[in-house]
Amino acid sequence: MRPPATTSRAVIDLDALARNARVLAEAAGTPWMAVVKADAYGHGIGPVSLTCLAAGATWLGVAQLAEALHLRGLLDQAGVARPEPGPDAVPTPRAPRLMCWLAPVLTPQEAAAPGSPLRQALEADLDLSVSTTAQLEALAAACAAHVRAGGAPGRVHLKADTGMSRAGAVPEDLPALAAAARGAEDSGVLDVVGLWSHLSRADEPTCGSTEEHLERFARAEAVVARAGLRPRVRHLAATGGLLWHPAARLDLVRVGIGLYGLSPEPAVATSAELGLTPVMRLEAPVTMTKRVPAGTPVSYGGTWRAPTDRWLGLVPLGYSDGVPRHAASAGPVAVGTLRTTVVGKVCMDQLIIDLGPAVDDDGQDLPCPARAGDTAVLWGAPEATGSVPTADEWAAVCGTISYEIVTRLGPHVPRVTVSQEEHR
Repeated sequence: MRPPATTSRAVIDLDALARNARVLAEAAGTPWMAVVKADAYGHGIGPVSLTCLAAGATWLGVAQLAEALHLRGLLDQAGVARPEPGPDAVPTPRAPRLMCWLAPVLTPQEAAAPGSPLRQALEADLDLSVSTTAQLEALAAACAAHVRAGGAPGRVHLKADTGMSRAGAVPEDLPALAAAARGAEDSGVLDVVGLWSHLSRADEPTCGSTEEHLERFARAEAVVARAGLRPRVRHLAATGGLLWHPAARLDLVRVGIGLYGLSPEPAVATSAELGLTPVMRLEAPVTMTKRVPAGTPVSYGGTWRAPTDRWLGLVPLGYSDGVPRHAASAGPVAVGTLRTTVVGKVCMDQLIIDLGPAVDDDGQDLPCPARAGDTAVLWGAPEATGSVPTADEWAAVCGTISYEIVTRLGPHVPRVTVSQEEHR
């Protein structure tokens, strides 16, 4: 295992996280799930989950089953109560529900076996998603074995495909899935507590896609109702839906990227315009500075050459840490009040930044504006100096989205939480 890095860190501002949560919860006006998948979008699932619960979340959501089981263990260790069993139990921040929406492919026999992943999920009191009859058969077998062992019936959310073409039952398959779910519910092994889907273009408020999703969701509700099922929790909207499509808020909203202070679509509204503050600050010390003459090639391939005698700085972050290689000669970096960029290609563990000219227009020497030990900030919350870049800026120069910029940050970069408030 690679040892933790000691020269770089991601500072996670839990106070900013809590403020973002309150802003979004007020806008939603409905119960909300904190989406903490992918290690809370790279921010650290444990501290982020506890902060969100303190801010009023009554649900926590992850994608992968292994991460859901890990999170359950963290919550148990922190003394967070498990919710009451049964389909009508109302979750609270002190006893939240935990939902997982990706499960392994198992046969009914494999699923029912002691210690199977689905048996572990049921023992951990997870809400689980189902999109196909094969998934339902496996889960029902696990639920039946769990109930025979003295456990409570499983809690299931049926997923309808309303236009994402990802997970979820298409309209032609939903009636059979609903009928099978009703049969399993009648047998007493599970309860269908939710109906849900995803919006594919919620960050494009005027394109009409979300309205189509809502129409398809309504049709899915009718199919489920005809099968005799009455899901208590309907959920469709993530951050974009919550912000720009009030009709999609339904019974629960799943709040993801906005929690972390980033806009789903900066072209529609920036984080600042939404009242959100970026939570992660990626920083590392400048490990050395050097002066190079005009024309000197920099980094692999010599794709950037010093236009004049130049001061350069070395920063111990690279693509093994999750810094995109696409940031070559473009990624913005701040050192104090100096705003500059990466120059040359991003290396595996290091990158080089331009610290400015080493001579003035008259050929007189200029001092280096930074020194070893100064802090270089790749992205974070904007400050009064205007020098600190944002994850959105990194996304723009790398041709991607802020979600990827923060989530891809390597696990060996320490996450250091800071807070002036008590979040528990």
